Amino acid sequence: MSEPILDHKIIQGIASNYRRLEQAIVDQLRMSSHHHVTSGGFREEMWKQLFEQIIPKKYSVARSVFIIDSEGKVSKEVDLAIFDEQYTPYIFRYGQMKYIPIEAVAVAIQCKSSLSDYDGIKDWTDSIAKLNTSMKSITRIQSGVVCGEFDFMTENGEFILREGQRPTAQTATRPLIILCHLDEGFTSKNSLVEYFDFIICPTPTGWLRAFVNKEGHTLEAWYEALNHTNEKYKNVRSPFGKSSAGNCTLKNYKVHAPDEPENDISLLTLTFQLNQLLMLINNPILFPHQAYVEMFNRSLKE
Repeated sequence: MSEPILDHKIIQGIASNYRRLEQAIVDQLRMSSHHHVTSGGFREEMWKQLFEQIIPKKYSVARSVFIIDSEGKVSKEVDLAIFDEQYTPYIFRYGQMKYIPIEAVAVAIQCKSSLSDYDGIKDWTDSIAKLNTSMKSITRIQSGVVCGEFDFMTENGEFILREGQRPTAQTATRPLIILCHLDEGFTSKNSLVEYFDFIICPTPTGWLRAFVNKEGHTLEAWYEALNHTNEKYKNVRSPFGKSSAGNCTLKNYKVHAPDEPENDISLLTLTFQLNQLLMLINNPILFPHQAYVEMFNRSLKE
């Protein structure tokens, strides 16, 4: 059987379309800056539209929300949150404010016009890093009923695998953290890089550039970082496996610009890199209804 013949012109046309889309996004972001659009709402909407174009439809993108965990901790305001509304049934509301459980959030995004407020940006990332997902979930799946941490908890509160039990591929998740900004002088040497997974900004030449923190980390390392963030569950974690795919890095997902081989088509590269990481998380951690009931009951007693 002969190999299929690639239609290079079509593939090249798709890539060119991503380049044009990059330029259009940058032009609109610059226009908002040059015409002194004081409200961040316009810029947030532009970034929101970008993410809506590159992530699966199962995700929703919400503006100006807070993220909450079952321990009652609340993040600072999140400009954009990408979350899975199908698997996590609740968005708690208080007046016009929305509180999304951490279990549902796949990506938290900060949108800034400048990076002058270093402490404020770091405080924002810290407010998300302190949130914890819970395994206090009870769910029927095809193979039976899964009872989260109840399946592994001993009388003294430790979590271990008993004979015949299988480890779990998701014990404690965290969202990807992304910074979108307009500072064209930004470089990968900026000290803010360590607090984000992706940093996206325009370049002086009119393209988008997506910096990836830990781009050289393997997919196995990303799997561990996104699905097993709580050490108390370390004895029940399922490893990535022995596949050589675990040795791939996000550098393997770069689409190189034909006229500048040392650079990439950033929007197309971001699409592949971000969605690969979302697939490592895949569905959100099973929702811990009981943990949130306990949170409300604790607070209502105060």
